[in-house]
Amino acid sequence: MRNRQARTATFAVFAVQGLSFATLLTQVAALQNKHGLTEGDLTLLLLVVPVLAGVGSVGAGALAARRGSRWLLRIAQPAVAVAVVAAGLAADVPQLVAALVVFGLAVGAVDAGMNMQGVAVERRYGRAVLNGFHAAWSATSLAGALWVSLAYGLGLSLPVMMAIPMALAVAGSLAAAPYLCTVEEEKAETTVAAASGHLPWGPIIPLCLAMGFLYVGDAAVSNFHGVFMENILFAGGSVAPLAYGAYQAATLVVRLGGDLAVRRYGAASIVRAGGAIATLGFAGVVLAPSQPLAIVAFGLTGMGLAVVAPQSFSAAGRLDPAGTGVAIARVNLFNYVGFIVGAALVGGLAEATDMRVAFAAPLVLSAAIVVLARGFEPRSAPQPKV
Repeated sequence: MRNRQARTATFAVFAVQGLSFATLLTQVAALQNKHGLTEGDLTLLLLVVPVLAGVGSVGAGALAARRGSRWLLRIAQPAVAVAVVAAGLAADVPQLVAALVVFGLAVGAVDAGMNMQGVAVERRYGRAVLNGFHAAWSATSLAGALWVSLAYGLGLSLPVMMAIPMALAVAGSLAAAPYLCTVEEEKAETTVAAASGHLPWGPIIPLCLAMGFLYVGDAAVSNFHGVFMENILFAGGSVAPLAYGAYQAATLVVRLGGDLAVRRYGAASIVRAGGAIATLGFAGVVLAPSQPLAIVAFGLTGMGLAVVAPQSFSAAGRLDPAGTGVAIARVNLFNYVGFIVGAALVGGLAEATDMRVAFAAPLVLSAAIVVLARGFEPRSAPQPKV
């Protein structure tokens, strides 16, 4: 009964985070137009979020070690929703920057905290369940993208479009928090090495690199799908969000069956196949001659990248059986490294050449995930030195 409560609450936390993230990122092009930002200006602003998210994630690790990730999520997740609304209300660039500062710090804390909860639940169940949590994230991200498309058709203002889903996000977060794993429930049987936090970097590096490369691709899609659709393929405000919707819809479908696939074929095989499909998807974006084909290509990228993040966290959890969060924190940090590199690399290439050339960068890095997949093979946790 208690495990089921914690699992349901963790589903809710992932769902709220997906909705919050999509509500902001599907409005990047609208915010760019509202404030008259060039693509270079936009790239600099987009770098604010992952840099501060990395700070928030590191701080979250320290706080969660003492107070638990449940306590952390009670504060940070509502703050994410408030920051999204503030970004929509921002009357000028300084106000927008202030909102993005709060969003970045809070979203980093939530990303770390919710994956700590997910790994704790997976450990308590003793089988792969983490893909399901990430599927909840994808489901509400898709819902957020579809909501924006509908809201444009209804003629709603930008602040109203962003405030309505965030009201639901705050309510969901507050309702779920009491049922998350406590700090005692997050801990597992300790070993000397894990309890002391002395985990070697070697087995974690492939997971970190795969996570970073994944988020270069995710940053390209999340930050620039609207700009690509509107500026390259001349899509309207109601069509452009469908690219992100296709990305999240494909991600959702794969993650719904991801746990079963991992149990049957193994994490390494699934990650290897995902990298290959993502490479094909980004090639489709680069070459897409029309809006429908571009939307399909964005969907393929989501299908391929979907499994990398949950399997990275799951593998990190296996390397840290005491549940200290050390390995998870290391892997999660590369989430933001990837986002920083992705925003700078894709935005910089778009500024220097064009958006089609810019999307060739995540194409190459997705292919590298295929090579890194071997690092996801099951292995024993590091043993203490004697």
